[in-house]
Amino acid sequence: MTGDQISVFLLVQNRLLREALTGVLEKDGDIAVVGASVLSSDAARQIESVAPRVLVMDTFASYLDFIRQALRARPDLKVVMIGMDADEFCFLQVVRTGAAGYILKDASNLEVIAAVRGLAGGEAVCPPQMCASLFRYVARQSDQFPSLHIKMDLGLSNREQQLVQLMGRGLTNKQIAMELHLAEQTVRNHVHRTLRKLGADNRLAAVETCRLHGLAV
Repeated sequence: MTGDQISVFLLVQNRLLREALTGVLEKDGDIAVVGASVLSSDAARQIESVAPRVLVMDTFASYLDFIRQALRARPDLKVVMIGMDADEFCFLQVVRTGAAGYILKDASNLEVIAAVRGLAGGEAVCPPQMCASLFRYVARQSDQFPSLHIKMDLGLSNREQQLVQLMGRGLTNKQIAMELHLAEQTVRNHVHRTLRKLGADNRLAAVETCRLHGLAV
C-alpha cells in the first residue's frame, strides 16, 4: 500500500461478497483493502491494528452497536453501510450512529467506489432518494428544540423536555431508550424525575402540562 492510497477495511459477512468487493475497490489502484473480516470478537481489534480510513460494512444484527464502538475508538474513521434498503427509519438510525455513508443493495460497482472515495475526501454519501428523509429529520428536530421559558417555568432540563416530547408521541420507555441511545433504566429514572418535577401522576398529565406551557408535543 502506498501513502496516497485510501485504506479500507471490509466487515462483510459473506465471503464471496468480501472477495468481490476487494476486486472492485482495488481495480484502479487508488484504494487498498487492508483487511477483511466477518463480525467477531476479534473484528474490532483487527480494525484498530490496521487503522483504515474507511470501514465498509454490510448489515448484521448488531451493526449499530458496532458502528458506535468503532467510532468511539477511532473518531476519524469513515463508516459506510452497504446492502441497505430505502427505508427512512433504518437510514436515520445509521445516520444517528455517526456513519457517513449509506449505499442501497442495488448499488453498482461504480457507486461503491465513488462512495469510498467520497468518504475519504470528507464527503457524506447517501442515495438521492434518501435526501428528503434528512430534510424531514432536521425539520422535526427544529420543531422539538427545547424552549428556554419551559426550562425557567417548569425547571425541566433539555433532556427532560426532549423526553416529554417523545412521551407525547406515545413512545414506550424501550422505544425512547432506542431513540436517545440510552439504557432503558436510565430512561425510567428520567421519566420518574420529570413527573416529580411537573407534579404529574402519569405521563399523559406531564405531556398536557408541558403543552399548556407552550412546549411543542
